[in-house]
Amino acid sequence: MNATGHRYAAPAILLHWISVLLVVWIGTLGLLHDSWPDKASQTFWINMHAVSGLLLLALTIVRLGWRLRHPPPPLPADAGAAAARWSTPAHRLIYALLFVIPAIGIVTFIWHGRVFDFGIFRLDPGVKSDRSIFHPTEDVHGYLAYALFAVVGLHVLVALWHRFARRDGVMGRMWPGARP
Repeated sequence: MNATGHRYAAPAILLHWISVLLVVWIGTLGLLHDSWPDKASQTFWINMHAVSGLLLLALTIVRLGWRLRHPPPPLPADAGAAAARWSTPAHRLIYALLFVIPAIGIVTFIWHGRVFDFGIFRLDPGVKSDRSIFHPTEDVHGYLAYALFAVVGLHVLVALWHRFARRDGVMGRMWPGARP
């Protein structure tokens, strides 16, 4: 079924799971990129983190555009009052974080004096490093990333609760290949 039935449409499911993989990848790089012992590998992984963040931001814009034109399917009737109450605010919070975190990351990256290296071309904003700007934005970027991890972790726990405790079909709406 598509979004008019009980499941999300295939493009929404695909965009969701690509986003999940990107968040895991970017989050892992964000946690580890300062751990590489030599400057060259550290610079490479920080750039990978930033370029992947730009990709996630672009994908989030595509997802939001899709969602605005294709509303999510209704929750199953037996999903419960809490699901009906908290589903929309939780998803809005996740979308907001997926926009704000990369935006602050871009400011941090640029004001660190870094150059985006896309492999086939480089984008140099020509900004000199300014610790008074990048230091606070770097902190906010990190704190919001931890907030995203917490919200997404709760999102996963709630999905698993719906799957294994309530058995109400909520999780199957977004699970690839699931049948209603």
